[in-house]
Amino acid sequence: MPFVEGVAKYAGDTEVFHANFYDESSFKKALACLCKSSFLNTTVYVAAHGYKGKMSGVEIIKLLTLIGIESKKYNITGVMLGSCFVGKNTAALEVCLEGSNLKWCVGYASESAWLAGTLIDCSVLMEMSAFDIEDFSSSEVMIQSFSRAISHFSSSFYIGNDYRQKPVSLRESLKFVIQPNGKGRRAALVSEEVFKAYADSQLLAKHMA
Repeated sequence: MPFVEGVAKYAGDTEVFHANFYDESSFKKALACLCKSSFLNTTVYVAAHGYKGKMSGVEIIKLLTLIGIESKKYNITGVMLGSCFVGKNTAALEVCLEGSNLKWCVGYASESAWLAGTLIDCSVLMEMSAFDIEDFSSSEVMIQSFSRAISHFSSSFYIGNDYRQKPVSLRESLKFVIQPNGKGRRAALVSEEVFKAYADSQLLAKHMA
């Protein structure tokens, strides 16, 4: 919480609400407690133990579906999944975004070191908190924003292991799925595009130095 509250204070004009959950039933109650006010741009940050498509025992598909149901009424635009492995099934993330008000979802396909992962999560939250509704109409704007969020970190950084205990880099682990506003726009995995923009920005910074 201190990390997220620090981001909110730095961003300004941002409120932080939090609740704990331990299973699907308590997650529903926690989400209901959080969804009492409507804001212009709301992000749900779920930080819990993740393993094989579940967070604290809740299937990621069920969790995102529940958030998606509330997304239109409460202007929920994005979900940051601060957990190990739950970003591995990107097809499930895409399915859950479609038909909802959710514009983006970010998660890890491997283990995620707690402190490093928290800093990365907060950087994404900081970047996306500055979004205006019209920004969600451009996939390029969203990709560039994610690129800026991770620009402070090394893409080759060892973020954690896979299921076979083999080391995984940040580039291999961090997954970005977006669904821009607009009729006929579908949810899509854009991790390659984000890391290409990231690489371009790093090269530019090197030349400027």
